[in-house]
Amino acid sequence: MDDEKRPEPEAFLDLVAQTQRGQLKVYIGAAAGVGKTYRMLEEAHQVRDRGVDVVLGFIETHHRRETEERIGNLEIVARRKISYREVTLEEMDVDAIIARKPEVVIVDELAHTNVPGSSHEKRYQDVEQIVSTGINVTTAMNIQHVESLNAVMRRLTGIDVRETVPDSFLARADQIVDIDMPMEALRERLREGKIYPQEQIEHALKNFFKPSNLASLRELALREVARSLDRQRLDRESLKREGGRHANVIDRIMVGISSNAADIGQLLRKASRIAGQLNAEWFAVHIETPAESVKNIGTRDFVALLNNINVASDLGAETVWLKSDDVVKALIDFAHDKGVTKLIVGRTHQPRWRRWLKGDVPARLVADARDLDVEIVATEEREESR
Repeated sequence: MDDEKRPEPEAFLDLVAQTQRGQLKVYIGAAAGVGKTYRMLEEAHQVRDRGVDVVLGFIETHHRRETEERIGNLEIVARRKISYREVTLEEMDVDAIIARKPEVVIVDELAHTNVPGSSHEKRYQDVEQIVSTGINVTTAMNIQHVESLNAVMRRLTGIDVRETVPDSFLARADQIVDIDMPMEALRERLREGKIYPQEQIEHALKNFFKPSNLASLRELALREVARSLDRQRLDRESLKREGGRHANVIDRIMVGISSNAADIGQLLRKASRIAGQLNAEWFAVHIETPAESVKNIGTRDFVALLNNINVASDLGAETVWLKSDDVVKALIDFAHDKGVTKLIVGRTHQPRWRRWLKGDVPARLVADARDLDVEIVATEEREESR
């Protein structure tokens, strides 16, 4: 994003709500080293010089000299020490930040997983608690950590990203800003040892930081910011039309969660992206048939089902568990009851004999849900034969 298009730091402060909730600003970058942490520190100095009470809740410099120097005399909230497996580790001290109650706190590495024994499992949950107390938070993350892009990242980079931030968290952000850097400039920073240690540079240049990856990641980061701006625009237009009241959501989307599909996680992430593009509410619905009751399905499938329900919730879906002898009828009835306009299902990967015995759910939905849009989406992985 060009400097002339980037919002000034005080523009974020102008968003301070007339409610008790603090404001959330998220810097997103295509990759490590684009300057997210440096930009947050630069902003902290600027707003402090204007009389704003700002502190550093957690900053990770990765031993980069210019980043360390930019901290300067900014106030730092001491980290909390936690003993884990006979090792003392440090995490952000959420309680100390809330007790200090600054106007703005800077929090780095949003996707970080906290040490066991911390107040929350994830740092984004720490941020949610801080914001709920009325403190404004400026934080940063890389685009690879957006939960719904997990499968895309695996396809682009060959890396299975373990630390993710739910789309529902980003949807609540008051401002999302892209920190961009030309691809070759970023690769040059890497060659100069300004991102990773010397022994990691060649591997990074040939893998994650290869030009094709960086081009795709930059595009995804820009799209995420565009989605955020579009959500804000629609919210403003809705409030204006409704005289200050939020209008009812027009589009509602539903996706079915099976207990025996290996690719449901991918399906949920695609549904989340579609819902975001349409600014729609969405439901993730599991229909428990007698054959798939918790007494009859295996432990592995049951654990996978619960994991997928948690993923759906993290992605912003309203999760629903229903019981019925007929999966298709139950899904259609629920869609009619909730005003759903689009059903999203994955392709059936079951053997032909099983589809003949039990019926092909996507095919039946297309045939029976004639007053609804049914979208069948492709997924990368195929279910194991059972």
